[in-house]
Amino acid sequence: MVTLNLHEPAVRLSPATIPVADVEALYVHIPFCFHKCHYCDFYSITRQTPERMEKFVDLLLAEADLWHRETPIAPRTVFFGGGTPSLLPLESMRRLLVGLRERFDLEQFDEWTIEVNPATADADYLRMLRASGVTRLSFGAQSFDLAELKTLERHHDPADVERSIGLAREAGFERLNVDLIYAIPGQTIDSWRRSLERALALGIDHLSCYGLTYEANTPMAVRKRLGHFTAAPDELELGMSHLARHMLREHGIEWYEISNYARPGQECRHNLVYWTGGNYVGIGPSAASHVEGHRFKNRPHLGEWELAVPSGDLPVVEHELLTPPQRAAERVMLELRLRRGVRFADLVRYDGFDAEAHYQDVLSRLVDLGLIERDSGGFRLAERGLNVADAIAGEFA
Repeated sequence: MVTLNLHEPAVRLSPATIPVADVEALYVHIPFCFHKCHYCDFYSITRQTPERMEKFVDLLLAEADLWHRETPIAPRTVFFGGGTPSLLPLESMRRLLVGLRERFDLEQFDEWTIEVNPATADADYLRMLRASGVTRLSFGAQSFDLAELKTLERHHDPADVERSIGLAREAGFERLNVDLIYAIPGQTIDSWRRSLERALALGIDHLSCYGLTYEANTPMAVRKRLGHFTAAPDELELGMSHLARHMLREHGIEWYEISNYARPGQECRHNLVYWTGGNYVGIGPSAASHVEGHRFKNRPHLGEWELAVPSGDLPVVEHELLTPPQRAAERVMLELRLRRGVRFADLVRYDGFDAEAHYQDVLSRLVDLGLIERDSGGFRLAERGLNVADAIAGEFA
């Protein structure tokens, strides 16, 4: 029997208490995985039965009903993350896709993304996704080097990625993303270049390139602490970041967010909602939401979430209401990650915050250091500022 965790008391929150707003994006967290990768700190669980997955779909739709009854929303983007969303059985996934269309107004949506593990991609499954209205797939390749995949505890090989991309195109998908990781222990500049070359050879229009982070309590962090391997030196990680930026630029794929690259018009519209401080709702265990300064997060435990959903309240464990200055500061730190940078007019329009006056001294100092570029409408990271973006963002906290 599962009981609610007393260390994380329930927060009484319903959609009716959230301000009516234009909610631009819907996130759905599907936590099932057949294997837990050693670097991953997203909430996921393994070894689940089809019966529990079917129950999970019932409860996801019940959580969606809470919004449908109280505060109907019309998201323009939908994103299924995890976990491995494509691990849901085909008919369960089809039922979920149909059910969400019945509960949310998706008449105006223009992007629906689902993350797919290359090891489990299946032609019939991908055809069903496309026929059901999914428009974009994201494949977790991470590397095209078998030894590096083994270090990450990824259970696929490079050929699976190429096969999956081919199946996706045959199913009718045109918008595709590949995730890659650099600064993997044992990885070299040459092996990173080869992974980039293999990804580019697939002819996709969007890549996400992330430096490996050692999140607390993940197996990778534990193995590093035990001395099983040495983390990549900072200068090597920096060199890999520069290589990605320059190689992809040569192929017409430019960075639009620090870790994301796309051809013009191929940017991930869903993630742009996050990076511009927009409104989004998340359903499923551990899913986060933000609506007009209300920031809340669902219980990060499947059993507790399963018990909480039927209560009639949102299955929330954390909730805070950001003040206008807090919202503005957060928007600055998010938009600073974008190539377009921070726009002063946005901060005034959405948060009533005069960032130009408030950050005058900070902006002058960072411009003098050559870390940011400023114009009459706002400011953005300079090329050398990309190397220390997190430290720069901290200046605006």
